Amino acid sequence: MVADRSEAALASVRPDSDSSRPDGRSGTTDSESGPRRRPKNRKAQIVRVAARAFAERGYHPVGVDEIAAEVGISGPALYRHFRNKYALLVAAAEMGAQQLLDAAKASDNPELEPEPRLTALIRGIAEYTIDVRREGGLYRWERRYLEREDRARIRVVYTELHDTVAAAIAGLYPDADPADTQLRAAALLSAIGSITAHRTALSTTRLVNLITEICWDILRTDLPPAPAPITGDPILRGLPVISKREQLLTEAIRIFGRQGYHEASIEEIGAAAGINASSVYRYFASKADLLAAAFNRTGERVAIGNNEALAEATSRSDAAVRIADRFSRMTFAMPEILPVYFSEFSNLPASEQHRLRSVQRQNVLEWANLLDGDQVEARFRVHAAIAQVIDVGRRIRFDGRAENLARVSALMRSVLLGGNAGE
Repeated sequence: MVADRSEAALASVRPDSDSSRPDGRSGTTDSESGPRRRPKNRKAQIVRVAARAFAERGYHPVGVDEIAAEVGISGPALYRHFRNKYALLVAAAEMGAQQLLDAAKASDNPELEPEPRLTALIRGIAEYTIDVRREGGLYRWERRYLEREDRARIRVVYTELHDTVAAAIAGLYPDADPADTQLRAAALLSAIGSITAHRTALSTTRLVNLITEICWDILRTDLPPAPAPITGDPILRGLPVISKREQLLTEAIRIFGRQGYHEASIEEIGAAAGINASSVYRYFASKADLLAAAFNRTGERVAIGNNEALAEATSRSDAAVRIADRFSRMTFAMPEILPVYFSEFSNLPASEQHRLRSVQRQNVLEWANLLDGDQVEARFRVHAAIAQVIDVGRRIRFDGRAENLARVSALMRSVLLGGNAGE
């Protein structure tokens, strides 16, 4: 388990002695005198710095002293606000969820007609998300490190956010199947949140307009029918591979995705593949070697899918949609693969990070190059399409029946092609 998780609740704020210097920096020197003052928003400042660090580098690699230094206080001064790093994670996730919900509610006006109501709601959520872009993806990737009770409490806030968006969509489509309304709400929030997963630059005005356009593309998507509820035992597909190396790699991806790299152990990975820990080292030199192999394997799969789609396509837009279909099938077959691929970079050896980041970027650029219009905006559309697989997939528990894959593909097509999606 994660160290210090026993402190699941936020720490109480105690009076502290960290101060603000006349030059605006925190702390005092021996030569300074006079009353010490601390900023009124010190606790919120600490939480936001922590959220940014956890979102960008992951929960485990970030130290409390690093957060304190970024804020401009000492480690002991930070502990006067929060008992441990886990309390900081809870506070950051909770503050992010609540402020996002507050932004949505402040932008929502049920008295408006459905279209202007939805447009105002989308723009309000988008503007807030742009403002917190660097830390906005914290809960999406790092929630696996939250204790169950904390995750459940924060999930209530996100459920209220989702319901707020779904209620506005229901006003636009009052006769729609509730499952379609819920799916569109998840897809819309996913498209907005996708900007936190990359650093492609665009002015705030253009980005808000683009997000609004993408969200309306989602709202206008003609969704295929949802599958019937499963009755009886589900049909199991797929046979296990014989290669022990492949088994280890598959199990490592699953365990890294569910628990995070630092929570996984070689013993656990080996047991899942049916061997002991010492035998794992016959195939992989270390846990870091396993993680690097997982990144390489995923990058290869994406690149192969791109190449196959290009070879089969009859047009650029057809190729973009074929890539989307392959990407969704790959992810639904192993849902843990994307949390590993997008959130464990800081745990790779430094020599691997630059090379694998280049592979990721090239795969996105290959996809974006198939889209018409501005290429920077095209990259935002590709990331929003990827987000549909992750977030809508989670919503439907990665149920890989053909009907569900068709619904995800329809959303991805609309996100990628916009008004040309029907062509």
